[in-house]
Amino acid sequence: MSIATYLKKHTEALVKDVGVEAACELTGKSKATIGRYYSDNEEHGDRFMPIDVVALLEGAARHPHVTSALADLRGITLSYDAERRNAASKGVNQDVVALAQRFAILMSEYNQAIGDGVISVNEAKRLLRETLAIQQVLLDMKLNLEDGAP
Repeated sequence: MSIATYLKKHTEALVKDVGVEAACELTGKSKATIGRYYSDNEEHGDRFMPIDVVALLEGAARHPHVTSALADLRGITLSYDAERRNAASKGVNQDVVALAQRFAILMSEYNQAIGDGVISVNEAKRLLRETLAIQQVLLDMKLNLEDGAP
C-alpha cells in the first residue's frame, strides 16, 4: 500500500469517526471537499486534508486516526496522557492485571474476526484498537517499573 493510500484510508476513518455532517460543520468545508480528502479516485490522488482541519477533527474524534497513521509511517509510538484514561495506573500489579484483561479482549476479538477465515477492515480496526490499549498498559507498566513502584 502506498503512503498516499494509507493516509487516505486513515483520513476516511477520521471523517467517519466524527461523522460527515459534523466534520463539515466543524471545519466549514463542504461534503464534496471533505470527500475529496479521502477519495481514492485518481483525480484526487494528490489532495490531502490540511493539518488544521485534521487537528479540528481529531479533537472531536475518539481516536487521532491521521496522527496515528503519520506516527506509524515513522515508526513512532503515541501515548495518551493520564487525564484521558478511565483510571490512573496505581502500580505494576494493577498493570499486570490490566494487561491480562486487555490481552483477553484482544484474543476474543481475534477469535471473532478469524471465525470466517477473513479479517475485515472493521475487524482489523477493532484489533488495532485493542493492540493500542495493550501498548498503553505496557507503557504505564514501564513507567511504574522505572519509578520503582510495586
